[in-house]
Amino acid sequence: MGNGESGPEIGLVTDSTASLTAEDRERLDVEVVNLYTIVDENQQREDEIEDLGQFYREVIESPTPSKTSQPSIGDFIDVYGPLLDQGKEIVSVHLSAAISGTFEAARQAADQLEAEGRGGERIHLVDSRATAGALALTVLATSNALREGLGVQGAIERAEAVAETQQNWILVETLDYLQKGGRIGGAQAWIGGALKIKPIITLDETVYPVERVRTMSKGIQRIKDIATEKAAEGTEYVWLAQHIQAPERMEELADYCREVFGTEGIFMNEMSTILGIHGGPGLLALGVAPAEHVGTGR
Repeated sequence: MGNGESGPEIGLVTDSTASLTAEDRERLDVEVVNLYTIVDENQQREDEIEDLGQFYREVIESPTPSKTSQPSIGDFIDVYGPLLDQGKEIVSVHLSAAISGTFEAARQAADQLEAEGRGGERIHLVDSRATAGALALTVLATSNALREGLGVQGAIERAEAVAETQQNWILVETLDYLQKGGRIGGAQAWIGGALKIKPIITLDETVYPVERVRTMSKGIQRIKDIATEKAAEGTEYVWLAQHIQAPERMEELADYCREVFGTEGIFMNEMSTILGIHGGPGLLALGVAPAEHVGTGR
């Protein structure tokens, strides 16, 4: 990925919670560092999981709570090293440092590569303050900035603008998975009887409660209402819809968003298994970000 007419080549890196497809990765010219799932004491790198249906059956049936693990410093070095060896600068955009040690592992990898004289000082880290679709939008903005020749600083500024202005709403079947995984954040007060309701949460550095509904159908309607409200604001937004083991729900939301926003969605796919462990099957998400910050490429 170039940097205009002159200057060093710039590599783009993110992590697997961005939930990018193989096509997305190629289109955005981005390298991905994988996180790990731990189900019934069996640890797998995210890209090693092939059968999602079987994976979630194992999560549900496991006698112990399933867990996730951040990449190791070595995992980052394995991705950073070849890019640095090619003389590239690197912009590395990752999920919120408030909910995962992934960002810190990336920083330590950069420090180690710098100490070893391998160019770690050429690695520039960005905390997206989110994950999933919001992280993907931040990566897209970074990729667009690099393609436009804005260089490292311009790309970082675009990424940080999206991190600050993106909004996401996540409808989950239950808070049980977030509670078991220790990622409950500000929604802790909803534990107890609230496990019987269908919460809508948001991720802004950490998990925050938005509102509660009694049924998934009411929750889906509320997400649609939010889309209507955002479309009416007058700001041009890019939008996305994602799910966990609920493609029909996602398609229903996407069809609605196409109508109210009058545009095609940017990312419409299943969230990563890392997020599936914490959010649980049935999850539905809507995300938006101002088009002016994301840029022109899709």
